[in-house]
Amino acid sequence: MSTTTKGFDADAIGVWGDPVAFAVERARIRAYAAATNDPIAPHVAGDLAPPVFAIVPAFATAVEASTKVIPGDLLMMVVHGEQDFHYHAPIRPDAKLETRAAPIGVHARSSGVTVCVKAETRDAGSGDLLVEQYMTSFVRGAQSDVSVGEAAPGHSFDEALRERAPEAEVSQTFDADQTYRYSEASGDPMPIHLDVALAKAMGLPGIIIHGLCTMAFTSVAVVEHACPEDPTRLKRLAVRFSKVVQPGETIATRLWSAGEGTYAYETASNTGAVVIKDGLAEIAS
Repeated sequence: MSTTTKGFDADAIGVWGDPVAFAVERARIRAYAAATNDPIAPHVAGDLAPPVFAIVPAFATAVEASTKVIPGDLLMMVVHGEQDFHYHAPIRPDAKLETRAAPIGVHARSSGVTVCVKAETRDAGSGDLLVEQYMTSFVRGAQSDVSVGEAAPGHSFDEALRERAPEAEVSQTFDADQTYRYSEASGDPMPIHLDVALAKAMGLPGIIIHGLCTMAFTSVAVVEHACPEDPTRLKRLAVRFSKVVQPGETIATRLWSAGEGTYAYETASNTGAVVIKDGLAEIAS
């Protein structure tokens, strides 16, 4: 059953929130790498933030921006639909950051409503842009007369790539305590990742892995295949979250070269579900 709600606030589109400060600590980088089973040496040492760590300084302000558009009575119907990072410069320990966010679009779909938020993370001292990111939320079953603004940049998978075998396939397994470790390291306390009873009450099979944790796993597959000698060559990482995955499951990420430093990928679990679709990575030469 769908829910018709007139409360999606188009007036919030394009309105930036105040910058939020964040101090990057080496220990926080190392904790994030450990929480995502990241074996890449500069990430493990805390010398370089892993790609998806960029969500950590932006998460609270990006979520706040989305709630300025989404009616409060529908927040429990929100799922993370897509995430798209654009990297301009690396995040390193001891950096002082500022992140601001704004909802940039709300669009009615056949089975719900999408709300896209853009966040910008800058060096607080120089003002240099480090990361742009787009977080697209999907409000399941909602309807709205509002459909305005922008969507996130596209990153659809070119089906013609399936005519040849992938260049690489990387398997990884989630630990039994993965969600608890990720929640602490990332600052994402959503109870569907921590509370079995609540997750089942929401119609889920049990605790599920954070989508961004799954994305972090796939980032390891991308870096180890495409730019292992220099992870900072990764300039964009985008995915669509398709199905849930649970602790203990194994995922396999298949990567295809799309030319000019671009890789398309998708990730499936050992249950047969495709959990990441429309994966895209751009690697600088």
